[in-house]
Amino acid sequence: MAVELAPTPSAPVPAALVTLHLQVLHLALLDAYDSACSSREQFLQSCLTYIHLSRDAFDSDTLKIAWVLLYMKSGHASTYALQVFHCSRGVGSFLDWATFEKDFCVEFFLLDPAKTMALILCDREQYEQGKHTLDEYINSFWALVEQATYPDDLQLCLTFQDGLHPVLVECINNLAEGCPNNKEIAS
Repeated sequence: MAVELAPTPSAPVPAALVTLHLQVLHLALLDAYDSACSSREQFLQSCLTYIHLSRDAFDSDTLKIAWVLLYMKSGHASTYALQVFHCSRGVGSFLDWATFEKDFCVEFFLLDPAKTMALILCDREQYEQGKHTLDEYINSFWALVEQATYPDDLQLCLTFQDGLHPVLVECINNLAEGCPNNKEIAS
């Protein structure tokens, strides 16, 4: 009786085994989309990734669009999906995937992301460090700045400081003590 040994980690894996493994790959299904601004890019990217990895399952753009609409289950997303399904041509009212994706972006993405992000940065109550770590605050602040294309460096610095936790602001203010003043620097 012959005993087959499993390939060792250093041995090459046969192509047939790799193909078999890819055929039994099961992708996780998407989370439902409720039109929340914070998840729109994630939802669209997840849809595109799933469709790309499951090309054989989606033989038409109409099927892709219908599949995406099935995950729009609450909020404005649900209303949007119902409007599409109740159209006289239904999902077929979109010429192709690109037309649907463009309509999705118009419906759910911000019209002017730079202006919206700049307004968020200007609204101290909407944007502050709160209970986030300093690293988290800095990362999210810079992400907003990049999207907002903020032109004024001084205002940017003041906005950043305004959003910091008051204890950190106090520490920063205390660091300035003992520094030479402008008259001492000029002499």
